[in-house]
Amino acid sequence: MDKALYVAMTGARASLQAQGTVSHNLANADTPGFKEALANTEAFRIQGPGHPSRIDALHVDAGFNRRVGAQQVTGNALDLSLQPGNWLAVQAGDGSEAYTRAGALSLTPNGQLVTAEGNAVLDDNGNPLAIPPYQAIEIGNDGTLSIIPQGEGPQTMAMIGRLRVVNAADDRLTRGLDGLMRNTDPQQPFTAATGKAVDSGMLEASNVDAAGALVQMIQLQRQFEMQVKVIKHGDENARSANSLLRLNG
Repeated sequence: MDKALYVAMTGARASLQAQGTVSHNLANADTPGFKEALANTEAFRIQGPGHPSRIDALHVDAGFNRRVGAQQVTGNALDLSLQPGNWLAVQAGDGSEAYTRAGALSLTPNGQLVTAEGNAVLDDNGNPLAIPPYQAIEIGNDGTLSIIPQGEGPQTMAMIGRLRVVNAADDRLTRGLDGLMRNTDPQQPFTAATGKAVDSGMLEASNVDAAGALVQMIQLQRQFEMQVKVIKHGDENARSANSLLRLNG
């Protein structure tokens, strides 16, 4: 009986953790470039002395959904939609290089190019991009950034930098607690994207299926309730068995 209680208890714990993942997805259903987090469970045999009869249900981080989100035309020159497999390099809070597909960029009062979360966008040399005062700005399909300086004519448009856009295999990316992706093997840096890397004036929407996530949340809630019932009935059966043993004794 204790084996059934143990499996049900660990299963309920995994169901709660999976609900947390789905809740996170629902919260980011409208976040540009967000990739749906995936959750799974697996059986793990408890190690140690004695007969190996205890099985733990473990919550497993299964990575993220690779599907490209829908494209939204905004007309804003600082909104970027990256080609499949491409990621924009940004500076994480700890100063390291990280990657995102959230292309809603903006400028700080001192001219630094940042993401919606405030992470500095990096140039092709790995340095944060700063943009001088301008009256027009353009981001090319290859990531080049050009401006017409303030007070100048169209003939003065000049390139001032290039965004660091890398091509990264999905299996070499892992999501950090800050929502940014990291290279799982820093000893092998990602290569710069070639050819058409981005589209300006567009954003990639989140790839979270809100309706599907709500259905999944309901299924997980029912699964959790069923596991709690198993624990309750197991406890009642154990009490009944103890009562019978006392009567026979």
